Amino acid sequence: MPFPPPPRIPSGPRRRTLLASAAGAVLLAGCSDAEEDSGGSTGGSPSLSERTRARAALDSRGLVERYDAVLAARPALAGRLAPLRAEVVRHVEAFGGRVSAGASASPSGSASASASASASASVGASASASPGASSAPGDDKSALVSLAAAEKELADRRTTALVEVDGELARLLASVAAAGAVHAYLLTEAAK
Repeated sequence: MPFPPPPRIPSGPRRRTLLASAAGAVLLAGCSDAEEDSGGSTGGSPSLSERTRARAALDSRGLVERYDAVLAARPALAGRLAPLRAEVVRHVEAFGGRVSAGASASPSGSASASASASASASVGASASASPGASSAPGDDKSALVSLAAAEKELADRRTTALVEVDGELARLLASVAAAGAVHAYLLTEAAK
């Protein structure tokens, strides 16, 4: 008489167990990222994301001021520069800053004063290192070239900063860096 086949016992975990484990891992990963992004640091110092966001808002504000200086010195360029300046103002706002009627912006209240101070120091250093940052450009072509260089330099710095942050801020930095590169291209073409 033949023996009946042995009952089939699955080897390894069941499908439900695997799905439940995967869902739990996703939830845990989401919690970890949220704590990291929300500034889960202790001691009252701002997180890397907050410092990067504050620096980006101040850098964009500095760029708005450059546009304003060129527009004041070269009103004939208003038709070309006004749309680009408006985009840079939107960048300031996207990073949590504000641009008032006097073209000054302040970072949002979420970033601490120390982050703002260090960011403004870096903006001041980059503005003073840029050619033509403190003086009005000599002619329309040099004004456009100066703005193109400022846009490109800022886009390059933002692209470099992408490796330091993640999530929504990284996507925002990438988007604004790409817009800055396009602005630099348009300004360079207009200068030809």
